[in-house]
Amino acid sequence: MRVVANGIALEVEDSGADGSQSGWPAVLLLMGLGMQLTAWPPAFVRALVSAGFRVVRLDNRDIGLSQDFDHLGRPNLMWQSVKRRLGLRVHAPYSLRDMAQDALGVLDVLGIGRAHVVGVSMGGMIAQRVALAAPVRVLSLTSIMSSSGALDLPGPRADVLRALLTRPADRSEEAAIENTVRFFRLIGSPAFPLDDQTLRDAVRASMKRSFHPAGTLRQMVAVIADLTRAEELARVRTPTLVVHGRDDPLVPYACGVDTARRIAGARLVGVTGMGHDMPPGVIEHILGPLLPHLESARSAA
Repeated sequence: MRVVANGIALEVEDSGADGSQSGWPAVLLLMGLGMQLTAWPPAFVRALVSAGFRVVRLDNRDIGLSQDFDHLGRPNLMWQSVKRRLGLRVHAPYSLRDMAQDALGVLDVLGIGRAHVVGVSMGGMIAQRVALAAPVRVLSLTSIMSSSGALDLPGPRADVLRALLTRPADRSEEAAIENTVRFFRLIGSPAFPLDDQTLRDAVRASMKRSFHPAGTLRQMVAVIADLTRAEELARVRTPTLVVHGRDDPLVPYACGVDTARRIAGARLVGVTGMGHDMPPGVIEHILGPLLPHLESARSAA
């Protein structure tokens, strides 16, 4: 369903939309860079619902079926990246703070006062921003394969960075699918590989729903521009779980360690063989600590 939240149109999926989960504690799921709400594995969503949680997902602004921001233009990613490394101000079309307000706006529209907030990758950064902006509304925080954004943290593996920044000369749909499959192969979990056909089918289905690379670019600049979050995380008092793959080539494990270190009382779970994706084997390793974390926070509340 499409809702207007924080003044913009956002696509939302709510497992409690029919009223059957009235009174259930809500879990707000925030997806990563350029990824749509459909990227949350169905088995992951089902497990949360089976555990008694109302699950809310959304397409972040500029991606999927949510409102695009093409009128803000296409930023120069390379120049903005250089400015970040030099400590200069990065000019982003919008910020992660704006995206956090989108998420809070969705909760407002759905009449949800407090929620568990779970984010992966960029979604984990947005989740951190939600916890900073509205701590009384966050029952628990879970940051998966994400980062504090501290400037001294390691970046992507060299081949992953090249693949992330390279635009193929062939702009056809099939070329885009193959390029995306190759990238997901690079960042995938070495101990839990997806077979080629499953991965290719998932990418094709995602692109048929929506394909908006300019939105991904603007989101990327919003991530680059968020320079103060690392220091601000010391203010977070929300019960926090940090889950990170020890074999993540896109957002290295050190980033998860750093995030947990900066949040008082945060629990860090490192998963050997996990990269930067959520295949079936990884889902089990995430749900293992996540469900008790949610239950503990619910009991405390």
